[in-house]
Amino acid sequence: MTETAITPLQRLAKVLQLGTPSMYRNHMYVNGESLYFPTGRVYGGQVIAQAMMAASQTVSPSRLPNSIHGYFISAGDIRQDLLFDVENLRDGRSFSARRVNVTQAQGSILTAIASFQEQGQEGFEFADPMPEGVPEPETLTSAKQIMEPFAEKSSFAKYYAEKSPFDIRHVTRTIMLGADKKSASNDSGKQMVWMKADGTVDVPQVMHRAMLAMGCDQVMLEPVLRRAGLSIATPGISFASIDHSMWWYRDIDINQWHLYVQDTPTAAHGRGLGQAKVYTQDGKLVACMTQEAMIRVPEEDLKK
Repeated sequence: MTETAITPLQRLAKVLQLGTPSMYRNHMYVNGESLYFPTGRVYGGQVIAQAMMAASQTVSPSRLPNSIHGYFISAGDIRQDLLFDVENLRDGRSFSARRVNVTQAQGSILTAIASFQEQGQEGFEFADPMPEGVPEPETLTSAKQIMEPFAEKSSFAKYYAEKSPFDIRHVTRTIMLGADKKSASNDSGKQMVWMKADGTVDVPQVMHRAMLAMGCDQVMLEPVLRRAGLSIATPGISFASIDHSMWWYRDIDINQWHLYVQDTPTAAHGRGLGQAKVYTQDGKLVACMTQEAMIRVPEEDLKK
């Protein structure tokens, strides 16, 4: 298969496989490459997912990731390779902890700590229920279809129309093309989004979880923008993820639809916090995540 024939989803799976690892003392080193992103900067969800995959190479296959907490240190360059330095912090009876530092020529771009838990452990269970009456994803319009008419005018539109490895369908009005003034007037950032892989992959559970980490980053900022009366298309807007935390509680099948139930509790000082709970289509809560982002807009837009 030629490079041009590879789908965005297949390309993502290839990028998550990383290179050949090498060991030195208590560290493992492995190289990785980046997916295309219209800013020319390394996409945050991609490098978080890769950091988790790198860490997973140093733990027993019987242990799956239960959480990752990452800080984005500086912008990465998609033209440069990434170096993942995985440090073994601890292997306990139930959990393994790893620290991952990701660097390029200019220095660190991400530092993260990932935790892995032995499978099959017993414990009490409960979960918030999935909202009722949510439209099925098959009845909604894909972001790919929404953005396709604008693909030749905007690199971001072209990315979502042609290069995103995910099928994203908003239950709440999308803010990809413009602000949601109704939500902003109600001081609400609540939204719901269906998402799954755009295609089908046959990969280990650890990569399904990594792909969820990649996918969630495509919508984590939206509640903050929604409540602020902004959109991705707001003239002069700039934004960047500051940190990202994620917890997995049940197995993921990225080939199936997941519902993201999202909100934002606060924003101040040019920072906003996004939160999400992720459900399977039959209502199981499988993962939770939070992300803080820096958001800057021209001063005149803040006064509107």
